[in-house]
Amino acid sequence: MITRATQRIAIEGQVVSHRAVGENETLRQRIEIDLASGRIVSVEDAGDSPSATAADLVLGEGYWIFPGLVDLHVHAREDTTSLQCYKESFETAGLAAIHGGVTAFADMPNNPRPPVDDDSYGVKREIARRCPVDVLLYAGIGPRTRPLSFPAPYKAYMGPSVGDLYFESADALREALARYRGKRVSFHAEAPEVLERHRTAPTHAERRPAAAEAKAVDLAVRLSQDFGIEANICHLSTAEGLEHIRTARRRGVPVTCEVTPHHLFYDQDNAAGFAEPAFLQSNPPIRSRLDRIALLEAFREGGIDYLASDHAPHSLEENERGISGVPHLDTFGAFVFWLLDEGVSLRAVRLAAAERPGRFLSQFLPDLYGKVEKGFVGSLTILRREPQVVRRSGLKTRAGWSPFEGQSFSGRVSHTIVRGKIYPQIED
Repeated sequence: MITRATQRIAIEGQVVSHRAVGENETLRQRIEIDLASGRIVSVEDAGDSPSATAADLVLGEGYWIFPGLVDLHVHAREDTTSLQCYKESFETAGLAAIHGGVTAFADMPNNPRPPVDDDSYGVKREIARRCPVDVLLYAGIGPRTRPLSFPAPYKAYMGPSVGDLYFESADALREALARYRGKRVSFHAEAPEVLERHRTAPTHAERRPAAAEAKAVDLAVRLSQDFGIEANICHLSTAEGLEHIRTARRRGVPVTCEVTPHHLFYDQDNAAGFAEPAFLQSNPPIRSRLDRIALLEAFREGGIDYLASDHAPHSLEENERGISGVPHLDTFGAFVFWLLDEGVSLRAVRLAAAERPGRFLSQFLPDLYGKVEKGFVGSLTILRREPQVVRRSGLKTRAGWSPFEGQSFSGRVSHTIVRGKIYPQIED
């Protein structure tokens, strides 16, 4: 029900809130969202039982209301060429995001026609408006690119990628980054010279060894410090790379990092248990058990800034041919329960999957994201403690498969709310 007189909608339940104190880290609150602006207009503490002015959606025990989950690393594939839309469009990526409780995402620039200047970025931004969730676009950094005339986040590929958006040497990267002083840059950290030395190795993991990431993370941090760049390390996968980040932070360098669900869940020992182990091929690859445990422990300690999926949809035929990329948007919210079951706190999940990535979006988009608070965007993710088995038939991504097929999670997405529009995901 919507209160037509005010065009507002109200939700009441247990909010995983930055204001909460104590062990459970939730507050029972009533949230009102203005449908015209899509923003939260009030957040008030609610009683234990609904009043005569009950909310439009009242949630009992077993439900958690999160600030809208945000995924900072998505490949929607669509650009002006439409060459890769058979993999995923902004529309289908948005449907998968809603299914997985993701209310906004940041899209990567390694398209056949990448967004690298004002014009190409603007054209892709118009295409992205087709998405049913909010989208922030990364601009690409290449050997000959220059910053845009307006604020945007940037992505640097320190190794081979689509088109010419990659660097063959540290000197070329240094020369390009000198033009991006003071900008926010995310790095795909794999050192090209290490990849070149191992290009004839027998397996994908050996061709992209842990040393490639460690060396690239160290270089990205040092160059970022030289040029005053706010660095983010994408899809961190190794304990050695993590240690480089910790060392930089101890020196006061403002570097952040993200980790994917597949690098937290899978390692070279347990990946064989997946029905199609070859489908788990990714860049960077699935690492050792010790690497995975180091990342998970860092997540528990609050040392991982962002849970970011690196949602990389390809066709089933491409995966069978050995192309790298793992789709995740459909299962993003359910994976939260795996983290909780592994000892990650509600607070750490809220920070890594909602508040910090929301703060990132808020630097570049005209709204505030990441908190359930007056004035912030009225996008929420409602999770429910109810077991779920991931099945291919329920997925919305055009990729048509999930690395978690057959996996049972202890919870699921109940509702995804995007700017006040409610998308129920399960039957009550």
